[in-house]
Amino acid sequence: MSVKERLIYLPLGGAGEIGMNCYVYGYGPEGEERLIVVDLGVTFPDMDTTPGVDLIMPDVSWLEANAERIEAIFITHAHEDHVGALGHLWPGLRAPVYARPFTGAIAKMKMEEAGQPADSVRIVGPHPAATEAGPFRVQFLPVSHSIPESAALVIDTPAGRIVHTADFKLDGSPVVGEPFDPELWHAIAREGDGVRALVCDSTNVFSPQPGRSEAGLVGPITELLKGQEGMVVATTFASNIARLKTLAEAGRDAGRSVCLLGRAMKRMLTAAVEAGIVSDFPSLVQPEEAADVPRGNLMLIVTGSQGERRAASAQLSRGKYLGLEMKAGDLFLFSSKTIPGNERGVIRVMNAFSEMGVDIVDDRGGLYHVSGHANRPDLEAVHDLMRPKILIPMHGEHRHLREHVKLGLAKGIASEIATNGMMLDITGDEPAVVEYVEAGRTYLDGSTLLGAMDGVVRDRIRMALNGHVLVTILLDEDDQPLGDAWVDLKGLAETTRSGASLADEIESELTEFLENAGPKVITNDDKIEEAVKRIVRQVTMEEIGKKPEVTVVVSRLAVE
Repeated sequence: MSVKERLIYLPLGGAGEIGMNCYVYGYGPEGEERLIVVDLGVTFPDMDTTPGVDLIMPDVSWLEANAERIEAIFITHAHEDHVGALGHLWPGLRAPVYARPFTGAIAKMKMEEAGQPADSVRIVGPHPAATEAGPFRVQFLPVSHSIPESAALVIDTPAGRIVHTADFKLDGSPVVGEPFDPELWHAIAREGDGVRALVCDSTNVFSPQPGRSEAGLVGPITELLKGQEGMVVATTFASNIARLKTLAEAGRDAGRSVCLLGRAMKRMLTAAVEAGIVSDFPSLVQPEEAADVPRGNLMLIVTGSQGERRAASAQLSRGKYLGLEMKAGDLFLFSSKTIPGNERGVIRVMNAFSEMGVDIVDDRGGLYHVSGHANRPDLEAVHDLMRPKILIPMHGEHRHLREHVKLGLAKGIASEIATNGMMLDITGDEPAVVEYVEAGRTYLDGSTLLGAMDGVVRDRIRMALNGHVLVTILLDEDDQPLGDAWVDLKGLAETTRSGASLADEIESELTEFLENAGPKVITNDDKIEEAVKRIVRQVTMEEIGKKPEVTVVVSRLAVE
């Protein structure tokens, strides 16, 4: 009896959210499929839900358990939400990594920073160059996006062709990088039996107007700068090399000296120059030179478009940065879109500049910013261009995926929502959910990787919300208290509503408990801990309305 082989798709990140992209394709007998991984990205923490965490990455436990089946890892482009987790997660996967030159340079940097072998990253060319990985034949298909050398993947399998768009837009004049080539995409769609499955970016499915080109920004930004008398500061994503060039050209055309501030921005530009992607970037001045340029002749391009506290924008909003500062009458331009979840940080920076008397200009409906993702009409155009048998939306929150499915179904395309952890069989005419895989999150906390269910961050949140009480109890060899219980408060009011000491109130109740505790309790550390926690929480709730986390230390000392 022949064993049935199947083609599967499994998102582990990026499906049901924007960010933290990680997708798996497999082909072979059920449970024995050979696998390839597309992207290993991160998302970023916030103080409300992940305090103290440095980065958030997909939980790749399922992949680690099946590491011997992984043929290769493919990185579509160098945005953090697609490559940022590579160095941290690669040790559990240990498969060769394939990327185009610019993306590969960033990927090697990520590997080196994490102490992993950079030579595991292999540089490949664009279509028609192909990489053989087990039953898969993979080509990097150039697309336009907000970072150079972005690529969709053309994945050929024994069950048919998959086109994984990654992040893309329809831009024939992207300033930096390759334009979208509809003729090439048309040819890809018509080869062989056509496209079995289109796995497609859904970010801008709710944007009703066709996307605009990067080339259309330099004129409006130049005119904005010409009308300013003070210093101009502009921020955008550090990885958006095209926007950096657009801003620098606008500054030059407006008669201003241009200075870049921010390590990430300088690193990206250097990588783009070394990869030969940018060769005619306007000349720049160094920060120490910029301090001597008249304010009306100076433009700074800085990091921190999302309100990051350590980025150059936030530093300037708090005062001087590298000898430069903003003053009343200056202009600050956000040539970027605020990612959902970052609004608070961006508004904090805006208000700080406003208090200085700085004028603030934001997106203004696309006049000074264009998205790197395809809008709704552009997505429909790609559906028509590729004519896939199956449409699987990705890179979007659930509402984006659902709306994208509606577009596909309206065109008669078999479409299915697959969120993180949902494995689809896409071998037949209709996609079918065949398995659910645990698809949580992994936290980089300092230098340690934590599982979201490990409890560390949960305990940190509880302590932040409710405070912490440390109780120390000393008992002698006869299980009698040596002095009173000792209490240390952290993150709690020191006095009660009546003005008494909260620590004294707790200690008094605990001392009474210890004096009256029976032998079954006083000889059992677990029972002591249980009773002490209950008493501490009861007292603090009655006195200050909080129920803290409690740590109990019981020490039994021998008295000589």
